[in-house]
Amino acid sequence: MSYRKGKVLSLIDSHNSIDSEELGVLFKETLEAGIHGIAFSAYEEGQEPGHQITEEQIRRRLEILQPHVQWIRSFSCTDGNEMIPVIAKEYGIKTLVGAWLSDDTKLNQKETNKLIELAQGGFVDIAAVGNEVMYRKEMTEDELLNTISFVKSKIQNIPVAYVDAYYEFENRPRITEICDVILANCYPFWEGCHSDYAILYMKDMYQRAVRAGNGKKVIISECGWPNKGQSHHGAHPSSENAMKYFINTQNWSKEEDVEVFYFSSFDEAWKTGDEGDVGAYWGLYDKGENLKYQ
Repeated sequence: MSYRKGKVLSLIDSHNSIDSEELGVLFKETLEAGIHGIAFSAYEEGQEPGHQITEEQIRRRLEILQPHVQWIRSFSCTDGNEMIPVIAKEYGIKTLVGAWLSDDTKLNQKETNKLIELAQGGFVDIAAVGNEVMYRKEMTEDELLNTISFVKSKIQNIPVAYVDAYYEFENRPRITEICDVILANCYPFWEGCHSDYAILYMKDMYQRAVRAGNGKKVIISECGWPNKGQSHHGAHPSSENAMKYFINTQNWSKEEDVEVFYFSSFDEAWKTGDEGDVGAYWGLYDKGENLKYQ
């Protein structure tokens, strides 16, 4: 039986004989066939959030991704990140643009004002007000709701939403209600799921968000698998597991018409501070902008 695109997801698992060369071919075929969306990693080696990013590095990386993606997702509207959706539009890429929220009230205001400005300028297709701020406990629910309400009052004809782990939309119905679409992060890896069952696990995560959304469109705003670093319970980083997860995710996305933003585009060393050594290895491309899986 062929492993080629269009076959059922369970084909790519440890119970089937497929060598690394064939897996690499399938990975490249899947990427070159095009994917819905990807999380845009702008930071080069030695950079981290708070550092100024340049137009040149944004353009260089978007040119690498442009042949393969319909959408990109950005995470901030300050420190040069505000250029990402503007440049993406030049390349014909749709944009899920995020305002980064935290416990810094002044920065939150700067982020949201710039998000509104970008949206009013026609550079935003979906506006995301905050990412996992409930998970990090950096704002109260009322503070977040007020911020989302403010942004919605200023943006017309563009979906406005909030990004968090899928279960937060079950646990926080007021946030679910205010969102125009549900942007759910789904990571079987971080819940210790073995790679053999990761797609089934993610499908359950997605369905839980769908039920919580009560008819609203659900988009998977993040999902991915690292290729190096420490294991997390039953979830093991490896190039093989990362390729299988990517291939299966994209097949499922296309077969069941689920919009998925894969995490991430490029490796970012700064993420080790939050996630340990595994944090640096979520990209499809390495920190030198080379495709990791050939």
